[in-house]
Amino acid sequence: MILLTLNEHEETVIDKIISAISDCIQIEPMEITPISVLSFPGLEIRQSQRRVFKDEEEVNLTRLEYNTLVFLASNPGIVFTQAQIFEAVWNMDSDSCHSSVVNVIYNLRKKIEPDSKKPTYIKTVLGVGYKFDGETPGNDD
Repeated sequence: MILLTLNEHEETVIDKIISAISDCIQIEPMEITPISVLSFPGLEIRQSQRRVFKDEEEVNLTRLEYNTLVFLASNPGIVFTQAQIFEAVWNMDSDSCHSSVVNVIYNLRKKIEPDSKKPTYIKTVLGVGYKFDGETPGNDD
C-alpha cells in the first residue's frame, strides 16, 4: 500500500485522472481518514499539530524521529526491518540504512521511553527489526 499526502490542487488533478481512466478499468475509490491523534498510555502523538507528548509534557523531536515514531505507532504490533523503516521515513533506497535507523531509534527511545534501556513502546525484534507496542507500558514481549 502506498500512502500519498496531496495538496488540494494535486488532489483535483488525481481525481480528474482517475475519472478519465475509470471508464477503461474498474476502480473502487477508498476513503482514508487519517487518525489525527495516536494515543497510548503515557504517550500522545497529535499528527495534525506534529506534536508529541510524554506524560502530558511536550517532547521535541527531529523530523526523522517524528516521522519514524508516527510510522511505527500507526502500525502497532507490525514488525518492520531497518530497510523498511528507512525507505518509509527517508524516502530513499536502503543501501546503507543500518546506522541511520539505529541512531534515530536510539535517540527516539531516549526521548519517549520511560526507561530507554527497557523500552516499552519501540521494541527490538532480534534478527528482524523493530515494532511499536501500543499496549500498556511495562509489557514484556
